[in-house]
Formats: sequence, C-alpha cells, structure tokens
Amino acid sequence: MKNKFLWIPFLLLACGSCSQKPVEQQVIQPVESSVQVSENHIQVNSVEEALDFYTWTSDRIPMVSAHRGGPYPGFPENAIETFANVVKYTPTIIELDVAMTKDGILVLMHDDKLNRTTTGKGLVSDATYAEIQQLFLKDEAGNVTDFKVPTLEEALVWSKGKALLTVDIKKSVPYEKIIEIVRKTKSEAHAALITYSFPAAKKLHSMAPELMLSVTIRNVEEIQHFEETGIPWTRVIAFTGVTERPQEFNKALHEKGVFTILGVLGNLDKSAIARGDQLYASFVHKGADILATDRPIEAAAAIKTLAPSESSKSKYFKK
Repeated sequence: MKNKFLWIPFLLLACGSCSQKPVEQQVIQPVESSVQVSENHIQVNSVEEALDFYTWTSDRIPMVSAHRGGPYPGFPENAIETFANVVKYTPTIIELDVAMTKDGILVLMHDDKLNRTTTGKGLVSDATYAEIQQLFLKDEAGNVTDFKVPTLEEALVWSKGKALLTVDIKKSVPYEKIIEIVRKTKSEAHAALITYSFPAAKKLHSMAPELMLSVTIRNVEEIQHFEETGIPWTRVIAFTGVTERPQEFNKALHEKGVFTILGVLGNLDKSAIARGDQLYASFVHKGADILATDRPIEAAAAIKTLAPSESSKSKYFKK
C-alpha cells in the first residue's frame, strides 16, 4: 500500500505560498469572462464512478466544499451564478440548501424565511414559486443582486460535468420529492444527500440505495452506531463535525475507505483568517479530505499543492 501521506512533503511549499493577510485585506476579483475554466470541472458520469471517486485511497485529492455555494461580495448564497464563480477558481463540491414553496416546488433557500437572502418577506412555505420568482437575491452584505432564486432541478442540471453537490434537505421537504428530482435529472452520480441522524440516513438509503450520503460521524462510538444501520461504507461520506478530529480517528475512517469532510466554516475559518491560510493545509495533513468552508477560494489555494501529481482520482477532473 502507498504511504497515506506520500504527498505531504509538499506541505511546506503550500504553507509558504499561503496568504497571511486578514480577510478584509484580500481582494478576490471574479473572473470577468464567459469562458469556462475547464480544468476546474469535475465530471462523474455514473454511480459506479461516484463510488470510485469517493472511495478513499492514499492518492486522494484534497478538496473544498463551498458552504451554501460559496457566497462572496456580489454573489449570494444558494445561487447558480455563485456556484459558477467558485468553479472559476477551483474544483469544488457545492453544498446547497433545499426548501419547498407553497405549491410544492423545490427551491434553493437556507432559511425558513425569505427576509435575509431575498427582497421578499415571510415564510418560503407561504409563497408560491411564481411569487418567489418576482424576488431578487441579496448577498451577504445585504446588497441586492440581479440573481433569482433557482430551483433544485436547475441546480442539478447546471452542475453536470462541472461540480459535485451535497444537498441539505430542510425539515419541511419530503425525501420523496428530492429523490424524484435527482432521478428525473439523472443526477445520481453527482448529488449526495446530507443527513443529520442515523435513522434519517437509514431511511434515505432504503429509498434510494444508489445515492451517496453525507453522514455525521464524529467519534469511534458513532462509527459503531453507523455500522449498526447496515448502510454500506461505500455509500458514505463522513462529516466529522466543525471541530478538528484526531488524526487516528480520520485514519480509522480511511481504513474503511471513507472520505472525511471537516466543517471549517465558522471558528476554524476565523482561525485561518487570524493565523494564516496555511492552517487549511494542516487540517488536510491530519486527515481531513474535504474542507467544508465559507472561504472556498482561499482554502483551495492553500491546499492546492497538496494534491498528488499523479492520482487515480485525476481522471474525473476535466482538462
């Protein structure tokens, strides 16, 4: 077996090139070009390829997951335009949130209410899709953009050949409707469903055994509890929480062939701002495979040189 961290000597190189500036001093200009940067696209064409991509190997390529799609100034959360902006800079997994309108349409929305992220007010569940289409999205600073609230179906269609998705399902959304649209758009290969409990994971797996699941597994006890569900490890990406886990714990998941997602959003992102973006590389060094972050562009730059020059996963990255 290959050395699990064969590529880690590149760590010092990565750390030396990472920015030490506070986030407010960093100016990241969106690329003003209609030309797609094809090397930042991930193309997984079948469920079998998805299983292969998400099976941990020592030459795995560390990646970022853009929390709520990776909002930046001028680019609101859960917008297709925002997803496209992040993909200009780095291959990524897009994490998005799904809510349901009064008339049963699945739209991308994190909050129960429209107030924070759109020009509308009130509950998403009290508005029809036609009413929501009259609204505009707002960025993190509250600035109104020209972008509209997309549907889940539109996001699934857009992401094909561009990015992998993890789908955060709001409590009001029936699993059946999510699975129906994933299957309708033939997105089984690139859309994984997020779960927050083992019963939820077990239910989703029974309904759609072909789909990948993101399951919260934060300690050895939860590894044991997960195994009691009967869900194969081949169908799982392990979300290890928002606190850095011991390297030994990550190794235990790797030995089962499982990718780990560390949630650096929040406190760990803030630590990287204060201490320097090389901190992201240290998380990967200790066994985090995917960093779920509010700063996907900066985090990706910090871990870019940690990817092995030759990897069995490279075939899924379009050149």
